[in-house]
Amino acid sequence: MTQSTPGARNTRQRGEVLALMAETDDFRTAQQLHMALRERGASVGLTTVYRTLQLLVDADEVDTMRLPSGEQLYRRCGQSHHHHLVCRGCGTTVEVEGPTVERWTDRIAAEHGFTDVSHTLEIFGTCPRCAARG
Repeated sequence: MTQSTPGARNTRQRGEVLALMAETDDFRTAQQLHMALRERGASVGLTTVYRTLQLLVDADEVDTMRLPSGEQLYRRCGQSHHHHLVCRGCGTTVEVEGPTVERWTDRIAAEHGFTDVSHTLEIFGTCPRCAARG
């Protein structure tokens, strides 16, 4: 999180959330991140985890997505606009580019007169590891 993130103070707890997010490759729930922090001995409340995640999302430093079940997931990502292939079982995530999707989105929006368009695209499946356990 940068100093310029509106409404954000650099606190020890936020630093611990950021450090964990930097080590986590897959999407995780706020509860999973909170549990991992507690296992490390961090005294971070779940509310602080949620607030920090929202600040990071607002600053475009963390991606978020909602599972079909409605559960919200978070992940610190390395590239700008991209999409995700996500395992329903374990949360393993692969970042993928979607140039065809970008062109299709622009075309559909223009056909219907929409401007200032944004989109999300998440592809859910079962990773090879989870399929082998199946």
